[in-house]
Amino acid sequence: MIQAPRGTFDILPESAARSPVESAARRKVVEEQAEKILGAAGYGRIETPTFEATEVFARGVGEATDIVQKEMYTFDDGGGRSLTLRPEGTAPVCRAYLEHGMRKLAQPVKLWYLGPFYRAEAPQRGRYREFWQVGAEAIGSEAPETDAELIVLLGELLEALGVKDTRLRLSSLGTPATRAAYREELAAYLRAHEGELSQDVRERIDLNPMRAFDSGDRGTQAVMRDAPILLDRLHPDDAEHFEAVRALLDDAGLRYELDPTLVRGLDYYARTVFEFTSDALGAQSGVGGGGRYDGLIELLDGPPTPASGWAAGVERMLLAARDIEAPTELVDLFVALAKREGSRTAFELALEARRAGLQAQLELAGRSLKGQLRHADRIGARYVAIIGDNGTATLKNMESGDERDTEINNVIPEILRAGRLM
Repeated sequence: MIQAPRGTFDILPESAARSPVESAARRKVVEEQAEKILGAAGYGRIETPTFEATEVFARGVGEATDIVQKEMYTFDDGGGRSLTLRPEGTAPVCRAYLEHGMRKLAQPVKLWYLGPFYRAEAPQRGRYREFWQVGAEAIGSEAPETDAELIVLLGELLEALGVKDTRLRLSSLGTPATRAAYREELAAYLRAHEGELSQDVRERIDLNPMRAFDSGDRGTQAVMRDAPILLDRLHPDDAEHFEAVRALLDDAGLRYELDPTLVRGLDYYARTVFEFTSDALGAQSGVGGGGRYDGLIELLDGPPTPASGWAAGVERMLLAARDIEAPTELVDLFVALAKREGSRTAFELALEARRAGLQAQLELAGRSLKGQLRHADRIGARYVAIIGDNGTATLKNMESGDERDTEINNVIPEILRAGRLM
């Protein structure tokens, strides 16, 4: 774990090519699609704190993971308590599930989230120290239908966002007991080829040998081509569960690739694991993924509770779907000033227009009347009301160019009436 730096993060979610306002607007598109797709399947939104007790991640994510060992922003809160900016979303959701008595609700409890997360890793294209994730969790069901539903929902979200060139990788890690026996076998194999492995892999043979499958080192990759495969050693119950998940995905028409080397970077996974990638992202192609984590609730001092879930990187989805543009905000009325003396009347008209359900803006920058009309055209206003004298206004239809004088009290009714006729 590293200590939190002073000041702000030097890498933020928005890219240099987009303003923070535009980045936020594009994230809103992701939010709207997630709410539509996940909400239709019965997933309710949950929000967890930006920071948690460090032990939530140390115990839940795993001491051996890169996240806990290298990437967490951890600090003392001044009262002797160790806190960590959340590096992932599943452990906090499980902590909330336990603390708020959700196990008393009808199971499974289906939740989704969207928000910023933090990891101290080397910044690169689509990977930032402060990044956004959308995720979904189904806690309280061991059914293979739960795994399949979650995978299909993430696939539907990626499709709705127009993420290009996606591929689904699928595997199973078995249960902890099966994986423990396999880890010993794999560790023995790695020790027999220790001289051919990278230093990083050699140092973690005992701690986390399965991470060797993720190594980019050529020598290690050559060794791993002949390594024992966990999929070949699944317990019959695990194999049956995995076959059921595959059959459900086949029924849904979702194509996938079996990848026995697929290893998620968090220790809590068991049985089904999966990852969606996009060739549009190049070498760092991961967009989102997850799997089953039946033992995580127990690690947080809860009862045995089956669960499954996923998380997807918002920035990475937006990179792989470059044509996502936030919809233009509709402006029904822009209130302009012929003279500065009409500013109070303009303020009152804009306020009344909003109360009537219209999107209304008013002049705030001291522009000339010509400049105000240009600005109204730039923001796509349907109508401009130019405040005149003695309770009158000139109402201009920006699409047709027609304009006429009317009483100020008639401006809002006329716009509403025109809207109904459209």
